[in-house]
Amino acid sequence: MERFIVREAELRDLPRIIEIMAEDDLGKEREIYTQPMAQCYVDAFNNITGDRNSILLVICEEDNMIGSLQITFTQYLSHRGGIRATIENVHIAESSRNKGAGTVLMNYAVELAKKKNCTIVQLTSNKTRTDAHRFYRRLGFKNTHEGMKLSLEKQKPLS
Repeated sequence: MERFIVREAELRDLPRIIEIMAEDDLGKEREIYTQPMAQCYVDAFNNITGDRNSILLVICEEDNMIGSLQITFTQYLSHRGGIRATIENVHIAESSRNKGAGTVLMNYAVELAKKKNCTIVQLTSNKTRTDAHRFYRRLGFKNTHEGMKLSLEKQKPLS
């Protein structure tokens, strides 16, 4: 039996996904893990899983869900009309890091991108996540662009 199983996320996975996101330094500042789950997370989950161009993946070790990521496929005019896969929100539970789960999850996502005939797989990572940057470089990702963001978010109360 495989040590890790990657599958599409189900609504029952959502509390654990948010719990894992909220356990790291950045997540502690922007996520709130509560039971019952805040409706904003349920709404986002439903929007993502209802979008044919987005997939939420989870990775499990035995029956324990230990990580997740989102992959979104975008059609571009550049690269001769190529499709780009964007990987976001890669999170592995702190207790499961450095055991191969992240590599398995990322390789699964890259294989999905190949099956969709993507020309590029891209991701962004917060500048403070230096361990994650080393991990992505080890997988073959390169720093080729300077990213910029304009935040339009006002901290709104969770509902």
